[in-house]
Amino acid sequence: MAGSNGKQKSVRNMVLSLGVTLLASGVIYLFIPKGDGTPDLPRVDYRVELLTARRAASYPVVAPQGLPESWKPTSVRFKGDQFDAWHLGFHTSDGQYVQVQQSADKPARFIEESSQGAKETKVTEKIGDRTWTRYAGGRYDALVYQEKGATTVVSGTGSFGQLRQMAAALSSK
Repeated sequence: MAGSNGKQKSVRNMVLSLGVTLLASGVIYLFIPKGDGTPDLPRVDYRVELLTARRAASYPVVAPQGLPESWKPTSVRFKGDQFDAWHLGFHTSDGQYVQVQQSADKPARFIEESSQGAKETKVTEKIGDRTWTRYAGGRYDALVYQEKGATTVVSGTGSFGQLRQMAAALSSK
């Protein structure tokens, strides 16, 4: 039985190698720091893009004034070549996302895209001097305001209270 001793050593060595590998993996896992899963997104300064959009857009571009300091602006863009599309996104203090978007694009297409497929409800709300229509969706909810030449959509994962807070803070000045 000379051949069986060699096979036993091979199996034993393979099991020992696997054990050492698992032990090393466990030690590495224990000592590698893990984040809490929420990335710390940098605050963006959107003043330059806002000034550019206000000069170039075919409609009065809005931005919030007076939001809590804990609402962090994290994304901004203006695409003059794409129906004067304006976007400004914020992360709220409770980790939700609220954005304001405006465009001169066809309202149905723009609302569908900006609200991530939310559906129009028959509920309207007077916020400031504008009447907004509620949209409810699986991923985003939204408030929509339409005026000549432009559609404004406030949407995101935030509550309708947070969406109202953003809509109330919007100003074109």
